[in-house]
Amino acid sequence: MNRNDKIYVAGHRGMVGSAIVRELYRQGYDNIICRTHAELDLTDQKAVNEFFAAERPDYVFLAAAKVGGIMANSESPADFMYQNMMLEMNVINAAWRNGCRKLEFLGSSCIYPRLAPQPMTEDCLLTSALEQTNEAYALAKISGLKYCEYLNRQYGTDFISVMPTNLYGPNDNYHPRNSHVLPALIRRFHEARVSGATEVVCWGDGSPLREFLYVDDLANLCVFLMNHYSGNETVNAGTGKEITIRELAETVARIVGYEGKIVWDTSKPNGTPRKLLDVSKAAGLGWTYRTELDEGIALAYADFLTHTSENPTSICNSDTGAVEK
Repeated sequence: MNRNDKIYVAGHRGMVGSAIVRELYRQGYDNIICRTHAELDLTDQKAVNEFFAAERPDYVFLAAAKVGGIMANSESPADFMYQNMMLEMNVINAAWRNGCRKLEFLGSSCIYPRLAPQPMTEDCLLTSALEQTNEAYALAKISGLKYCEYLNRQYGTDFISVMPTNLYGPNDNYHPRNSHVLPALIRRFHEARVSGATEVVCWGDGSPLREFLYVDDLANLCVFLMNHYSGNETVNAGTGKEITIRELAETVARIVGYEGKIVWDTSKPNGTPRKLLDVSKAAGLGWTYRTELDEGIALAYADFLTHTSENPTSICNSDTGAVEK
């Protein structure tokens, strides 16, 4: 990318999109175009086509998505599939039809099979069944990355895909029902500390293993790949390190300053037992993460406190609910 190229970041108000915008500005890219959901509904094909025809961006970061944790995915699978597939297909298709030089599609590690060999390599995609609790979201993301692959094969486009592990950091969604595990724990332990609660109840038994990547590190990788990678195979984005949910809860409690008891509700689902990405491909390209988990959680908690002080009754990202627009 050149400094004067026009860059469109779809989802700039969500956690990932806002981090990409920050990273682009940090590296000196300032010809960035963004649209809020009110200005451009990405599920509206006609509106998306008109936007691309008028703006003709040179590069596109597709970070917009409807996202959420286990509960949200389980309760609204049709919504997760429809909204994500519609916005992905509309943006990717319009980028191709309007001569976009390169598009980068942001997926999720949940695209990989529930019982994939660990750590998960990029080529384990579609080798066995998905995790049922987020199958609809995963299928939508798989469709997006496959559409990029098929356009490359059929029309010679340069559309790439990045599959991040669990993300956290500034501008995260802290909604009490729709957030992912780490921001949910930050909110839960913070509220327990403030209220003086003697115990905090967490879902499952705490045994699942998870990997977490600070969102600004992902943004750095996204810009790096836009400049240095082309290919049909997706690129995993992670740290290569994992932690149990029990250890994560204890770490968050310590950083937040909660000293009460942690109780595990084993009647609730654990989700995928283990989900660690093989990040050797990104490492081979010359990239590695920078932010360790303890430091990242402290930064995320500071961001949470900022949002809390600004609007104590609505602690979520800047778009409604858990939609990264």
